[in-house]
Amino acid sequence: MKAVVLGAGIAGLLAARVLADRCTEVVLVERDSLEAGWRRGVPQGRHLHGLLDRGRTVLEELFPGFTGEAAARGATTAEALVGTRWYLGGARLAATPTGLTSVMATRPLLEAVVRERVLAMPGVRSHTGTVRALVGDAGAVRGVRVTDGTADPAVGDVELTADLVVDATGRGSRAPQWLTDLGFPAPAEERLEVDLGYASALFPRTEGQLDNQSSVIISTGPDGRGGGAIRVEGDRWHVTLAGMLGDHPPTDPTGFTAFAATIAAPDIHALVDGIAPLGEITPHRFRSPLRRRYERLRTVPAGFLVLGDALCSFNPLYAQGMAVAAQQALVLRDCLTAGTTNPDLPARFYAAASAVVDVAWRLSAGSDLANPGVEGTRTVRTRLTNAYVARAHRAAHADPLVARTFLRVGNLVDPPAALLRPTLARRILLPRSANGANEPTG
Repeated sequence: MKAVVLGAGIAGLLAARVLADRCTEVVLVERDSLEAGWRRGVPQGRHLHGLLDRGRTVLEELFPGFTGEAAARGATTAEALVGTRWYLGGARLAATPTGLTSVMATRPLLEAVVRERVLAMPGVRSHTGTVRALVGDAGAVRGVRVTDGTADPAVGDVELTADLVVDATGRGSRAPQWLTDLGFPAPAEERLEVDLGYASALFPRTEGQLDNQSSVIISTGPDGRGGGAIRVEGDRWHVTLAGMLGDHPPTDPTGFTAFAATIAAPDIHALVDGIAPLGEITPHRFRSPLRRRYERLRTVPAGFLVLGDALCSFNPLYAQGMAVAAQQALVLRDCLTAGTTNPDLPARFYAAASAVVDVAWRLSAGSDLANPGVEGTRTVRTRLTNAYVARAHRAAHADPLVARTFLRVGNLVDPPAALLRPTLARRILLPRSANGANEPTG
């Protein structure tokens, strides 16, 4: 059996990894040179990337030794809330062991570790080229038409036949159009307009900064401003500042530093104040999270499915993309037990993947809708959830157990229901006395 994976980002690489266990040949199609470092096809590649712990454990399962290999190549690892610090609701979470391992590195390093392991697998090869169209009919996809990757205009397109084509080309995926070209309906879409803008740069690190902790994340406050700084390879700080609803950080050093001074905690400003960045400050604009509802389509062609950001792209403030893509790869692995040529594979995948996406989408969309400037439907459930989450933020500032649980939920390790367990709910809803015991209100 043969599979073709479109896109060699994290989602595509993980898809290729699980397909390699079932297929004699897997072809990774990528427009950019895989040795390019900062790739043009990863528009957020120059910005801070967070690998949530659930994503890390999946990578560790698929690539044993991944965490150690990344660390050996310069990534920083630390236990969240022990070697890192987090701010929510304007104040710092209580420091406490969480059992969560943070892997901090630039996107090129993370991709390189995964890509090299994938391309070393038997039967996996890469093809440099741009996707033109799917090859198939109203019943099934049989392959894909791509350019051959050369600069010679006289060379025609190449047709890659396959039992399964996986689209992992990201949020700009053309799969809806490809499907309509084959006579299938395009999926319905859901989006929230957040008009997020961020700016990022690398800065030198000196001993003692952040009390030698490895990162600081300052979630966006009521004004929509926030940021993060992580220690990456080369003993540098990778700093990203963000603002929602059109309030975007400047890209000149003076304006960048001034913006850092306005966010809810002073830690990031202390890292950049008076320090020249190691290169340009790079901007990026992200207008809206986007979810494509493939699971609601009545008919889909056999031999073709969509995953990663092409299925659902989240507000990058919450660092969910790589972790959710990793979870989808496990879903695909489970669905492949019946083989790549099983005609109901895409439908089974979409149904199972939607359960994974639902959790992350509810968490991120709920957080977006907590900002009153974001337009969207706020159900009674949404309003009650956000009120409860705000109480959880306040409790987590002083209560290590709430802080630990909140971060484990945010890392997609524990389910959101963990915050509703009676012992946690009591600590969240009731004020705490000076000695830390919960007290009822009078």
